[in-house]
Amino acid sequence: MMATTLRKLVGTKSAGSWLITLTMYGLALCWLYPIGWMVMASLKPTPDIYTTGLFGGQLSLGNYDFLLSSATRLHRPFLGALGVSFGVTTAVTVSVLVTSAFIAYALARIAFPLRERFRDFLLLQMVVPTMMLTLPMFVLIKQLGLINSYGALIFPSMMSGWGIFTLSQSFKGLPEDYIDAAKLDRARLWHIVLNIMVPLNKSIIAIVALFTFTGTWDNFMWPLIVISDVDKMPLSVLLATFSKHYGDYVGPVMAGAVLQTLPLVLLFVLFRRHFLQGMSLTLK
Repeated sequence: MMATTLRKLVGTKSAGSWLITLTMYGLALCWLYPIGWMVMASLKPTPDIYTTGLFGGQLSLGNYDFLLSSATRLHRPFLGALGVSFGVTTAVTVSVLVTSAFIAYALARIAFPLRERFRDFLLLQMVVPTMMLTLPMFVLIKQLGLINSYGALIFPSMMSGWGIFTLSQSFKGLPEDYIDAAKLDRARLWHIVLNIMVPLNKSIIAIVALFTFTGTWDNFMWPLIVISDVDKMPLSVLLATFSKHYGDYVGPVMAGAVLQTLPLVLLFVLFRRHFLQGMSLTLK
């Protein structure tokens, strides 16, 4: 029975379809190989990384133990940097979601002067390369006295033009009846946004949250510029300084890279359904 079903499925696909499928699988394997190599290298002693195959060599958690147990001796507080990354990324993500939700509602549902000009400004801000704003932002942060502080990592990213524009487009597609019913019940602005607009746009909000979290978590250039104290560095910058000074410790460096990547993988797995739904709505 299974063989008959398999033959039917094979028969329904043309040669072109099989070629495309095999090509996609090949590209997926090419994309996954560096990640697999990183994970396996983090489990091997440094001498075995370049002398054994992908799954060869003696596997252990020694690199992770070295990374954490030698943090004080090497003056690289990896657990503290992990906490800094979580704290900064969470603060930025929450701030972006809150500000984007309220500003997007105003942009989509409230008529105010120069609203279209504001929308055009958002589009312009989205296409301007971020690197062009690095120097002016650094000067502003320095004048505010926030250099080498957590505020320098959080303040410049508290709002997102892309998040505002994306949510405003989603809010515009909702029927006006929901808002009219809430206004008849004398609901306030914050109630309409948090209790009506946000629950009805969970998938789009999940996309904004995931991309904001990922972008902030992986941000390297800006923290490298504004943070000089190792106790305040996020994990991405601390790993770079560790790799620069202790480049011979390839195994521990790979272990740190796995720790840097793991939260993003877990986040995607947990919110995969909302992410895929939001992507399908965005494409439509």
